[in-house]
Amino acid sequence: MLLSKIAKELGLSFDGEDIEITGIHTLSEAGSVQISFFDNARYKDQLSQTRAAAVLCEERYALLLPKETRVLITDEPYLKLALASKLFAYNISTKTSTPSLGKNCDIDKSVVFGRNVVIGDDVIILANCYIGDDVTIKAGTLLHANVSIYHHCEVGQNCILHSGAVIGSDGFGFAHTKDGRHVKIYQNGNVIIGDDVEIGANCAIDRAVFGTTYIREGVKMDNLIQIGHNCDIGAYSLFAGQAGIAGSTKVGRNAVFGGQSATSGHLNIGDFVQVAGKSGVTKSLEGGKTYAGFPAVEHKEWLKNQAKLSSLLKKFKS
Repeated sequence: MLLSKIAKELGLSFDGEDIEITGIHTLSEAGSVQISFFDNARYKDQLSQTRAAAVLCEERYALLLPKETRVLITDEPYLKLALASKLFAYNISTKTSTPSLGKNCDIDKSVVFGRNVVIGDDVIILANCYIGDDVTIKAGTLLHANVSIYHHCEVGQNCILHSGAVIGSDGFGFAHTKDGRHVKIYQNGNVIIGDDVEIGANCAIDRAVFGTTYIREGVKMDNLIQIGHNCDIGAYSLFAGQAGIAGSTKVGRNAVFGGQSATSGHLNIGDFVQVAGKSGVTKSLEGGKTYAGFPAVEHKEWLKNQAKLSSLLKKFKS
């Protein structure tokens, strides 16, 4: 879509050199045929380094962009991003076609396939699963009944997905108008699941806004796990029931999350971190340590705090 047309659709003025735009991405990841946006001061340093063809931003930040980057001036860049995302949303349809099947597959007749699906050798897919357009499922993977894999997602070798798991559902993303309405940000990325991953019943792995949500090799998830959009879950990490990771959080390898523990978004969780059950992680965590409580602190500190609180309560009672 021409940049001039995008600007017109968004109600913005544009007088520069026109260019064909293929999609939207972040300031750091956008290429020379993509548009981006700036709405958060924490990413200010990325303005001068972006390779985006054009950027939605307030006028006061325009001079920080590279000379070759076109500027779409708006006082609501995040809202305009939401509106632009719809222009590049995938066209969902009910059309089906026969998948490309590997050897020795066992697939129930009730399974529904979208278009351009590729299935590896020895894959087993049980009743009432849905496999969307352009999905790849690699060799030796097992899908239990009622698994849904949305379009353009990828599942690695020797994975197990239990009943009710949903891979590639929309991330929870909305921009807000000045009068309080919520405008959907269309989730135009995908999910890639590595080899030897097991995902429990009724887990939800959200697709990325743009780019990819990653579940790396060897990750094991209990039932009822929520992974937000654009997360990157490190290899061999473990998640007990009802744990949740908010969007754009990166989890290192061999992390362990206890039941009902959760993180805020946009955090970095180090390698070999352990998070106790029911803990709430609000800040990035250094690797190789155990954390507990809300907000989560190192486990030893949490135990000391609990002891002090107990001692105070005893004094008040006496």
